[in-house]
Formats: sequence, structure tokens, C-alpha cells
Amino acid sequence: MKFKSEFINEIKERGFIYQDIEIENLDSIILKNKISGYIGFDITSDSLHVGSLIQLMLLHWLDFYGHQSIALIGGGTTLIGDPSGKDETRKILTKEEIDKNIKNIEQIFSRFINLNKDSLIINNYDWLSKLNYIDFLREFGSKITLNRMLTFESVKSRLDREQPLTILEFNYMLLQAYDFFYLNKHHNCILQMGGSDQWGNILSGVEFIRKINKKNAFGITSPLITNSDGTKMGKTTDGAIWLNKDKISSLDFFQFWRNVNDNDVSKFLNLFTKLPLREIKKLSELKNEEINEAKKILAYEVTKIVRGKEDADEAIEIASNVFNSNIMDDRLPNISQAKSNLKNDEFTILDAIEKLELVKSRSEIKRLIKSDGVRVNDKLYKNSSMSLEEYSDLQEIKIAVGKKKIGILKIK
Repeated sequence: MKFKSEFINEIKERGFIYQDIEIENLDSIILKNKISGYIGFDITSDSLHVGSLIQLMLLHWLDFYGHQSIALIGGGTTLIGDPSGKDETRKILTKEEIDKNIKNIEQIFSRFINLNKDSLIINNYDWLSKLNYIDFLREFGSKITLNRMLTFESVKSRLDREQPLTILEFNYMLLQAYDFFYLNKHHNCILQMGGSDQWGNILSGVEFIRKINKKNAFGITSPLITNSDGTKMGKTTDGAIWLNKDKISSLDFFQFWRNVNDNDVSKFLNLFTKLPLREIKKLSELKNEEINEAKKILAYEVTKIVRGKEDADEAIEIASNVFNSNIMDDRLPNISQAKSNLKNDEFTILDAIEKLELVKSRSEIKRLIKSDGVRVNDKLYKNSSMSLEEYSDLQEIKIAVGKKKIGILKIK
């Protein structure tokens, strides 16, 4: 189906739309008027990870086509915990922990929406903290039934697994619906977007607005993004792929995208880059060895959006030096160690990988060595004693873990 408005048409063509509430009506409104739309973000850690990237790109496209994008930071709702898509009750954070996380996360939004124009970052703690609970229940408690909540997939899946679901978490749904109501009333926000696990919460917000504000409101959810093998995108054996630079280097971030499965390249180019659709179509037709060029473009474009052009340029240059030209690039993680420590086995491969922060635990390093996951100077490391003595006369050695993580040990 071809839509009339540029925004709806763009996100439809790129594969962002999974569910919607009256999207044809919304399309007609957007064609004639500038609108305001929002997405809420958890503040459960000090960085967003690539699982949030599809939502950030949705905000970007709304902003790009001249509308107001609101990044709603859940400073209030994070105090409670969202049950959506979770198998267990989330750890409750303190107000101080949440505020610290907010400071680290806010910087990422400026890369996706123009905060110098109309788009905004808003913290729902500003209004949720002022609610009178009795007044809130009187006005809003009767507008959504428990029967309705129990039909939401996020709730059903928890109950089907016989996982506890607290009253605290039921209140979360009311508060998120209230967020949409509040933004509609005070910012004329008519659109909420989010992941498919937020469908029930979005429906509840639309109901609040229609029943209390007597206005129309709309919702769009995006599909759950998985790798072609069905695993959750952004989760690796080493943990989440974070957006903040202090959590993961731009080179490692670049390499994550450079090493995605061939079958995911087309989907990820559409969702996570701003390349024109006709260019993506050409790249998606590449096969076999040629698809590596498409992967490099994907990695470069995503890194440029998330980290900036300078970091993207540096990442692709380092990757080219290391993987194509076999150059020991000093911008890689590196450490120094005395020759005598290697000769006397006082500094082993375990110490080197741990100090370079290529792997989290020594037990994991041992497992990787046994499964041929570690290379020293491009040759498999097989020494069961974990010694580096044979390399002690060299000036430096390159240590690689898997396909993506590389560091340099300089020998003095």
C-alpha cells in the first residue's frame, strides 16, 4: 500500500511498521499538518544499546520530515518497572541511579533528532512524581479494565509461564498510558510509537485520550528485530552492543555490524541507515564475496549515525589496516609488558587478554582457546600452558579473539 505522507511512506518502505492504529487516518493528517509523536525509553542502565536503535531511527525520520519528535525519558516509570517482554520482575533502581543513567543517555538523542528546533527530550518524572494517587485512580482507574490488561501479550506471556506479576507492574501500564494522555494534553502529541511489546500500553494511552481528552490519537509499533537465526539482535556472547562510546569502542561497534549474517544485510540497511532505498536495493543484490562491500557500508553508515563521521572514518581505517593490510595500528587497545615477564611465564595469554579487556573472564578466555577462538599474530594459539615465552623476543604481538576483538601487546 502506498501512503500519501512522506514520513509514513518512508517507514513503511523500510520495514518499520508492525502494528498500527488507524494509520490511513494518521497519514491524511500528516499530509496536511505538522504533528508531534513520541517514544519512551527505559533508563535501567547508563546507556542505550542497539535494541533501541529502531526506535531512535523512527524518531529520526519523524523529525527529518518536519514533525516534532519527543524522546520521553522514563525517569518516573523506571522507578516501577515495565513488565512488557520480561520474564521476571525488573530490579528496582533508586532515584539517584536513574538520574545518573539519564545524564549518560541524553547525549545520544541529539544524534537522531534536532533539539535546536522543535524536537524535545522530556522526563516523565516531572509529572508522575506530582500525581496524587487517589485522584489518579478516581479519574483514570476505571478507564482500563483488568480484563483488558490480561489480554495483552506482555501480561499473558508472564502468566502463562507462571511468573509473578506484581501490582506495581500493573500500575506501570496505567502510568505509561497516562504519559500519552499528558503529552497529548500539554504538547498536542497525537502519535505514540514503540516496539511490538508496547502494543497494549499504546492502546491504553489511546483509550485515555479518546475517553478523557475527547481527541483522536494513533499508534505504530515496530517489529521485534532478530538476527536471521532467530536470536535477539544486539546480544552477543560478550554482552550488549552499547550505543555510548564509553561502553564499547567505535571499532568494536563497527565490527559488530561488519560481521552480521549475510541474510540480515538488506534488512539492517533499510532500518539502520539513511541511505536512499534505491541504493539499498542495489547493495541487497550483492552475493558471495561482494556482499562484504555491503557490510562495510552498513557498518560505516550505522557508526556514522551513532558515533559521528570522525569515529566512523577512524573505525573503517583501523579495520582496513588490521584486516586488509595486516598493519599493527596503535589505535587498537594496547598494553606493554617486560620481556622478562613473558620469558618467566609471569605474564600469560590469560593476563594479556584480560588486561586488553577483550574478554570478560579468565574462564571464558580458556574456553575460547580450547575452541580455537584465539589467534596470536594471525595463528591459532594452542599452548595449553598459556605461555607467551615464544613471543618474548618480538617487539609486539597481535592478539585476536574471535572475528572482532583485537589488541596489541608491546614487549619492552
